[in-house]
Amino acid sequence: MTDRLPATPEGLARAAELLRAGEIVAFPTDTVYGVAVLRPDRIDALFVLKARPTDRRIPMLVADLDSAREAGAEPDERAVALAGRFWPGPLTMVLRSGAGTQAFRVPDHPIALELIRAAGPLFATSANVSDEPDTLGADEVLIAFATRQDELAAVVDGGAVPGGVASTVIDLSVTPARILREGPIGLGELADLALLAR
Repeated sequence: MTDRLPATPEGLARAAELLRAGEIVAFPTDTVYGVAVLRPDRIDALFVLKARPTDRRIPMLVADLDSAREAGAEPDERAVALAGRFWPGPLTMVLRSGAGTQAFRVPDHPIALELIRAAGPLFATSANVSDEPDTLGADEVLIAFATRQDELAAVVDGGAVPGGVASTVIDLSVTPARILREGPIGLGELADLALLAR
């Protein structure tokens, strides 16, 4: 049974506790509701919950660039400049991380940020079954996963979220940087800071 938690200090503390225990938790972001795990060994559970193709990697939500570094990111001067200009907000940056790469974003939503600060950087994706409509409220999340309540431990009810266009994704693990997905932040806004290929 999926618990419905209030977006209070107590509710967020409970959500963080569940995440630390390896559970999946849903919560509001600046666009849609997301589902997340804290531990890398539980990422596969997100794919199962969402029936998500395994070739789609899971980005990490962080509180700021410092917490991205703590999670293994190796930002260069381009990433520092972009984070200073567009974080929190609709920009996902693919950065070098250890022997590979990882996508990072700072959501512009107070509840999401409080949960990340309480639990730590989260592997997160949209709270919907893959290729089904996005969820914009706790009720929609509960409906979307009504047959998977044993897999989704809790949803933090932060009210309705606005929806909107998915974040711009820029790959800074290469030079010049590449836009992997166009979103709210346009090429012109990124070009000077990221030294994009033309």
